[in-house]
Amino acid sequence: MSAADHARIEADAAMSGFLDWLALERRASPLTVAAYRTDLARFLGFLTLHLGGTPTLADLATLKAMDFRAWLADEAIRAAERPDHSRDKANRTRVRRMSAVRSFYRHLSRRHGIDNAAPGLMASPRIKVPLPRPLPVQAALEVPAGIAALAHTALAESRDTALFTLLYGAGLRIAEALSLDLRDLPRVQPGARPDDPATSAVLRIVGKGGKERLVPVLPAVLSALRHWVARHPDPAPDSPLFPGVRGKRLDAAVAQKAMRDYRRLAGLPEHATPHALRHSFATHLLEGGADLRSIQELLGHASLSSTQRYTLADEAHLLEVWRRSHPRAGAGTRAEETDHG
Repeated sequence: MSAADHARIEADAAMSGFLDWLALERRASPLTVAAYRTDLARFLGFLTLHLGGTPTLADLATLKAMDFRAWLADEAIRAAERPDHSRDKANRTRVRRMSAVRSFYRHLSRRHGIDNAAPGLMASPRIKVPLPRPLPVQAALEVPAGIAALAHTALAESRDTALFTLLYGAGLRIAEALSLDLRDLPRVQPGARPDDPATSAVLRIVGKGGKERLVPVLPAVLSALRHWVARHPDPAPDSPLFPGVRGKRLDAAVAQKAMRDYRRLAGLPEHATPHALRHSFATHLLEGGADLRSIQELLGHASLSSTQRYTLADEAHLLEVWRRSHPRAGAGTRAEETDHG
């Protein structure tokens, strides 16, 4: 292919190649690929209007910083028109879309020889880093039985007990738990008794980006899983561990609704979601003396910075306890006047 033909390749075709590479070689999750597809389609759609025609690789190579600023300005206008608009939410969307475009340009540089420094020079807005919001220990312990009590059938009761015990007891993402099949069940060590409190097992989890990790399964979790599997409607090894009413894999939305119904009856805050059980798992380990590296491995975080948010949340919690409990908290000037009086 000549340089002229190469330059005439439409950007849409290059984007499709990038998304295929992201899914097949980088093994990015379907949600990540879908988000990148949406973000890049918006970017190329803007360029079609901005440039007056379908953009090509040659166009992408010659875009200036002012072109990217025009795109971001257009995104800001669109965001402001949304009824749920907020500055922090708009900034988060902007950061994500800029990240998608930069990743696309890095791919263009590797595969097509397109080098354009402009995307890397664009400043990203500051965003608030949300701190994990765990449940209190007792509340987290009560979730599985509380949700199971709302189930309409005995099968659903046993399934929900196992699912939510696993989420809190192993710190799994809801998608990770629901992707498990019966053949993925943890196995105890040879010669060990499943009913022995000292018995533990290991579960192999495939997390984000296809990254595998081993997660210890505590006896209480193992017991709930075995109790459910004994009642499982389809014993085939490739059957979903947690099926829905029609036998297919349980939809995450069903689990989220079950948690939502329970938290309203139990008076739990709105942040009490299935993912909050993962936060609770990590926070309660930290409070119990576990080190950050171990928690990072158990959660499957790619970087320690993600795990360090739990230390910030723990510090924020301690500060709030101090403010509520210490006799000098909030006393301020009045206390000082009393001391000097």
